[in-house]
Amino acid sequence: MKTLTVIARVLLGLIFVVFGSNFFLNFIPMPPPPPGLAGDYFKVFAASGYMYVVGAMQLLSGLLLLIGRFVPLAVTILAAMIFNILVFHILMNPEGLPMAIVVAVLELFLVWSYRDRFAGILRP
Repeated sequence: MKTLTVIARVLLGLIFVVFGSNFFLNFIPMPPPPPGLAGDYFKVFAASGYMYVVGAMQLLSGLLLLIGRFVPLAVTILAAMIFNILVFHILMNPEGLPMAIVVAVLELFLVWSYRDRFAGILRP
C-alpha cells in the first residue's frame, strides 16, 4: 500500500508541476479556445490574470507532493482545483473528462491513504 501511495503521490505531483509550470513558461502550446462557454471561460480566466494564481498553487502543491512534505496540505489545496476541473469538463468540455477522472482518482486515493491526517475535520 505504501508503494502505491508513493506512486500516486509522484504521478499527481508531476502532473501538477508540469501543468502549473506551463502557466508561466508556455512550453506546451495551448490550442485556440473552443467555441461557446468553454472558450469564454478560458478568455476570462486568461484576461483576468487568475490563471497565474491557479498555476502558482498547482506548482506549489505539485512540488509538495513530489518532495513528500506537507502532503495533506497539498492534497487539500488540489481538492478544490480538481473539483473545478471535473465540473468544467462535465459541463463545458467533455473531451478532457477521462484525464480529469484519472486525476480525481489519484487525489481520492491520496486522501484515503492520508485519512488519519484528515480525521479531525471529518468527525461529526
